[in-house]
Amino acid sequence: MATSLLLRNRNFRLLFGAGALTNLGDGLVVLALPWLATLMTTDPIAIAGVAAATTLPWLFFAIPAGVIVDRSDLRRLIAQADLLRAAIVSAILMLALNAQVTGAAWMLAGLAFLLGSAEVLRDNAAQTILPAIVQPADLESANGQLWGAEQLAGQFIGPPLAGVLIGMGVGMPFGLDIAMLVLAAGLVWMITLPSKVGVVPGFATALRQGIAFMRGDALLLRLAIVLSVANFIAAAVLAVQVMFAREVLGLTPAGYGLVLSVGAAGAITGSLLAPQLTRIMGSQSCLYLSVAVWCVGYGLMGICTDGYLMAFALFAIMTAAMVWNVITVSWRQRRIPSPLLGRVNSIYRFFGWGSMPLGALSAGVLVAILERDMARELAIRATFITASISCAILLIYTLLRLRLD
Repeated sequence: MATSLLLRNRNFRLLFGAGALTNLGDGLVVLALPWLATLMTTDPIAIAGVAAATTLPWLFFAIPAGVIVDRSDLRRLIAQADLLRAAIVSAILMLALNAQVTGAAWMLAGLAFLLGSAEVLRDNAAQTILPAIVQPADLESANGQLWGAEQLAGQFIGPPLAGVLIGMGVGMPFGLDIAMLVLAAGLVWMITLPSKVGVVPGFATALRQGIAFMRGDALLLRLAIVLSVANFIAAAVLAVQVMFAREVLGLTPAGYGLVLSVGAAGAITGSLLAPQLTRIMGSQSCLYLSVAVWCVGYGLMGICTDGYLMAFALFAIMTAAMVWNVITVSWRQRRIPSPLLGRVNSIYRFFGWGSMPLGALSAGVLVAILERDMARELAIRATFITASISCAILLIYTLLRLRLD
């Protein structure tokens, strides 16, 4: 049972606790960072640039990060990455207290890029370490719990808490995030792992081995392509979502945080349902259903006129996203050989996450172009409608080309 895994596995308990802490801190930043950007500027490209900067490192560093992960002490690497993130968030806190300085929005984007760079190493190492901590039969349960905790802390609790903290002072969410990251590093440091068996070859050779495995697995490559397109669309929506909530729907920081929390409730629901849905419907049907729900959900967001319908649409989208994540992550952790997991996983995430900054920037550019000839509200709504149409096309590709073994 899911609960017994936490009770019987000390290492998983420590990893789970560290993940919950860092995701709570991340949840604060998820709302506070773009909100801070909107206080610094009204330029949609600059605001989208801040959103893009957090995921842009996946485009540049994901592949070499995988080699580093396979050659490193994972426990040490995760702890060091969390401490580095704490230092970067400290710099963001200083900027938040001086938000009116010239070029502050682009300074914020630069710090967001550094923060995202540390997250590339941390997230890759955290996914790679899991098969060394739990048995293969427990992977769905473990991933479901980790994703569920991520959403509960990072989206359900974090954003509304950030909205309250912003009311007390715009720097408050960042200060609490620093504390969460430091505590998480301490928990990860307490994990005990067996010594690695074998020697990872030189950097270039190790990288070639990872690329060769990815190229030789057509199904894994197609899955990466689907994820790339899906995340491009999701990042585009996320980049304009805060503008939509603030300018079109008139939501306060606390109100927007509550909307994000409803979306997080959907993600938690998806993480809990994924193992059962997989047994009932099969992995293949669950993946098709996920893409179909994204299509409908983005369309609903494009036509909504209040926070209630926006929250409902986010609930549906996040439920489907979490079902997709639990199924595909567990499938990859079984399919990829353990010695290659860090490298191949990083190449996969290069496709999946590297598209996100491009999606965010594209959304900002789209809004900037469209608002020259139409009302800003219609320009923002056009992003959601475009996302819905794009997901419909993605569903057709998925039905034709994506069939898990």
